[in-house]
Amino acid sequence: MDLALAPETLARWQFGITTVYHFLFVPLTISLAALTAGLQTAWVRTEKEKYLRATKFWGKLFLINIAMGVVTGIVQEFQFGMNWSDYSRFVGDIFGAPLAFEALIAFFFESTFIGLWIFGWDKLPKKIHLACIWMVSVGTILSAYFILAANSWMQHPVGYRINEEKGRAELTDFWAVLTQNTALSQVFHTLTAAFLTGGAFMVGIAAYHLARKKHVSAMKTSLRLGLITVIVAGLLTAVSGDVLGKVMFKQQPMKMAAAEALWDGQDSAPFSIFAYGDVEKGHNTVAIEIPGLLSFLANDDFSSYVPGINDVNKAEQEKFGPGDYRPNIPVTFWGFRWMIGFGMASFAIGIAGLWLTRKRFMLPQHLRVGEDEVPHLVLFKNKALGPELTTWYWRIAIWTLAFPLIANSWGWIFTEMGRQPWVVYGVLQTRNAVSPGVSQGEVLTSMIVFTALYAALAVVEVKLLVKYVKAGPPELTESDLNPPTKIGGDSRDADKPMAFSY
Repeated sequence: MDLALAPETLARWQFGITTVYHFLFVPLTISLAALTAGLQTAWVRTEKEKYLRATKFWGKLFLINIAMGVVTGIVQEFQFGMNWSDYSRFVGDIFGAPLAFEALIAFFFESTFIGLWIFGWDKLPKKIHLACIWMVSVGTILSAYFILAANSWMQHPVGYRINEEKGRAELTDFWAVLTQNTALSQVFHTLTAAFLTGGAFMVGIAAYHLARKKHVSAMKTSLRLGLITVIVAGLLTAVSGDVLGKVMFKQQPMKMAAAEALWDGQDSAPFSIFAYGDVEKGHNTVAIEIPGLLSFLANDDFSSYVPGINDVNKAEQEKFGPGDYRPNIPVTFWGFRWMIGFGMASFAIGIAGLWLTRKRFMLPQHLRVGEDEVPHLVLFKNKALGPELTTWYWRIAIWTLAFPLIANSWGWIFTEMGRQPWVVYGVLQTRNAVSPGVSQGEVLTSMIVFTALYAALAVVEVKLLVKYVKAGPPELTESDLNPPTKIGGDSRDADKPMAFSY
């Protein structure tokens, strides 16, 4: 390992580990807030108990998830000052504004309405209580928007000037930062992927309960909602991904050339399904390709020209000076495919599930094997398919909750790794952003501590989720079914202390 680069390399590893771990919770927070709000809206409108039980069940999982997301997210901002002080000094005038808005929304707006929702079940009228969870949902989306706007500025800096005397970037147009096409397309893609994640999470857990003939009414409702969410969000994720891809082709041609292992620019550029080659020599030894498809994805024209890795590297050397401006090609290439592959798998499972459930619902049958009784996962009546196909489908459905999480992780790895060697594209290189006074040992120590801490938090998170998932939707009480008609509840409950509703 080059000792001169060791602190930078370790700082990147640390930020990568903590960011990917944190982003496991972000999409679930965004989607579960909205899905829970939708279920509670259905209960307020219809007063059907299945919607209220589903609301309380998914709301509990949402609260566990958002708590872990907040804890892990705080560490991200500390790292800017710890390991990336030169970056913070250079972009602080610009980065500080969206981060400040995100903090205000997350720690004041969202937390206020979360508190009202948690403690307001027996204190607030139904519609006011419902409005609280919708405000939480709006807050999660706004919070994500400001963070993504900041990240989009790193991908495509706009609305700024360089103060040569102070050696830093200064904000000149905050509106441009918030509304540039990079930010809008990235927000669109991230939000649709978040709902794909939440829908798959709902499908997997509902299938788990239905396979055991438990909580049938609430889980049937959850399953259908999850399947519809997966399909709609899956389609929108593909559309938004296409939009974002076209933006990247224009703004970061190196990233998209690396994503396709396209070494030399060409007309009718092919889309690579599989490629293996020599990075040092800059060519592929083996390539399975679809002719012209990359040109179409880049420019809506099958015969258009797309620049390759070698072309863009040469152009950036002429523009920015000597150096290697190529990212890690294998990580970029395979990260792009893992992202698409797991995302498409979730969508396909959603399509299959909605088709399988088109007929009359049927509980799992039980087959006796020796002295043991085991569940046979035939959840819906569809004799044309036969039991074996539906058995395998629902086993896969239980595991599909993890697929979008994997896709999201690889999507962010691709987004950030594909931008290297830039931390702010075309403006500041990563090697110039790391804290100059931090030693290799200090970064290594903090990375080990954070990784161990996050591993412990992962155990806590999984145990909590497993515990409450297995418990299923709670039984309803009289106060659940008859909330107060005015703020504060009935007069006889005026002195009753506030209690956590779960």
